[in-house]
Amino acid sequence: MDPLVDLFSEESDEKKKSDSLPPEVEEGNIEYKLKLINPSASRFEHLVTQMKWRLQEGQGEAIYEIGVADNGSLLGLNTKELQMSLDTVMRMAHKLGANGSVLRKREISPPESDEKLWVAEVMVRKVPDDQQVQYEFLDVRVAVLGNMEAGKSTLLGVLTQGELDNGRGKARLNLFRHLHEIQSGHTSSISLEIMGFTPLGEVVNYGTHSDVEDICEASAKLITLIDLAGHQKYLKTTVFGLSSCRPDFVLLVVGANSGVVGTTCEHLGFCVALKVPMAVVVSKIDLCSKEKVEQVVKKLETLLTNPGCNRVPRRIATDNDVYSTAHNFKESNICPIFLISNVTGQNLELLTRFFNAVPKYRLSDELERKEAEFQVDEIYSVPEVGVVLGGTLTRGTMRAGDEVQVGPTEDCSFFKTKIMSIHRHRSPCRLIKAGQAATLALYGIDRSLMRKGMVVLDIGETSRAHALCSWKLVANVFLIHHTGSGIKKGYQTTLYVSAMMQTVTVEQVEAEEETLRQSQRGRIHFRFQRHPAFLRVGWRLLFRDGQSRGMGEIVQITKGSTKPKRTPSPKRTPSPSRP
Repeated sequence: MDPLVDLFSEESDEKKKSDSLPPEVEEGNIEYKLKLINPSASRFEHLVTQMKWRLQEGQGEAIYEIGVADNGSLLGLNTKELQMSLDTVMRMAHKLGANGSVLRKREISPPESDEKLWVAEVMVRKVPDDQQVQYEFLDVRVAVLGNMEAGKSTLLGVLTQGELDNGRGKARLNLFRHLHEIQSGHTSSISLEIMGFTPLGEVVNYGTHSDVEDICEASAKLITLIDLAGHQKYLKTTVFGLSSCRPDFVLLVVGANSGVVGTTCEHLGFCVALKVPMAVVVSKIDLCSKEKVEQVVKKLETLLTNPGCNRVPRRIATDNDVYSTAHNFKESNICPIFLISNVTGQNLELLTRFFNAVPKYRLSDELERKEAEFQVDEIYSVPEVGVVLGGTLTRGTMRAGDEVQVGPTEDCSFFKTKIMSIHRHRSPCRLIKAGQAATLALYGIDRSLMRKGMVVLDIGETSRAHALCSWKLVANVFLIHHTGSGIKKGYQTTLYVSAMMQTVTVEQVEAEEETLRQSQRGRIHFRFQRHPAFLRVGWRLLFRDGQSRGMGEIVQITKGSTKPKRTPSPKRTPSPSRP
């Protein structure tokens, strides 16, 4: 468990809680320091090396707890000692090309002393200075879900434009991509917006900078906000966006005036199925009484604590709540709940500070050292450039000029090409690492051969690519909802796995009476109907159609590149001609 959860809790309960933390651990980006007063030259170099390690663990971010012993005891420092220790931390950060900012201070009062003592928390963030990788920044991807008219697009407009809404949806207009979205006020596609933070934690958005390139250049940390549709008829687009964009966490928006209605519970189920961390925003609190807001929050807390969801809801009301929750967000089942208004701006600062403090999900170093694997979720044809693929690098690293292979094609083969250029948020770069989203411009490939769900691999991984490419898969599944008599052999549904969405046929059901019914678990053999897929054991999947909703995990990939035979449709009997 992250030690920061018990360090800073609600102000009213702080004095009642234990003044100690779990012992410091070697892994992670959190460091305890009792005092750092006038260290010698050799000691200072050792401290700098230690900070460099913590920054690497946090992918450019580190948290320093000052006034805390290695065993977790909150001993505190007087005002002079605290300031001298903070100055040393800032010097260490400057030595590594980073900046430090004090997130918060806390006063403690030991019973044996009348002197006021303090502990402080410092955020150290690396300043982007790599000249070989232009605009190198920490990128946290946040998918925004919720029922229609919950205020998702309006919230994103307020965060990214830096201006409050007028109460009639003015803030959301810049996010819509189609005319019918502006006319109806409902998002129907996947829209990406960004906001950033400087090394000192200052907000960077379109209110302070004119375009995407300026925001990326000024930011040390970037928040990519993925606006997904809330209407039921666009549900397949929402599921595809959630599966393919691989967000670090989900922001579930619930309108205080309408409550938990429509697709809210379904979106919540998708987060649980894909095991994505989640935060909840209750919007439009300016339109409702305190009693109504409390009713909605209690309903959410009941849903989140259900055995199927198994989350720990926590209401965010102070800065201490923000930081203690943010640092522990990814390693626990904590689900923060924010109560905000896009019109009055109430509590929006708490949500912004949460974005600044929340860490990015850290991929293992072993995964970054593996062969490159890029999942394709968008395909563009750019004049004078050619085919450009958008997606996420899930393994390894890629550089401009690398020779790669793209596939699979209909016969499970891959064709070779070369990366001409790489862009991240419209800014050119030479290198991307595992976990980063980017676009790749490829040399000399036919647009008609490309489709979403394909992968871009290292050129030397031909044998591995063929081994993981198949028309069939076996998955352990849980049938969440089904209106019929159950899923049997021959049943067809739409399967979502990684960046792929495709119709599949059930070839075998390993369950009682070879039928999987609602709320039952079983093993199903699926077969793709249109194209083979690149798959991995352990990937999470979703399937849905008009009758059923289910989730599962791939346990086996059946070898074979034979395309399924299509059953010819019966010939129609010609109607008799009219006299």
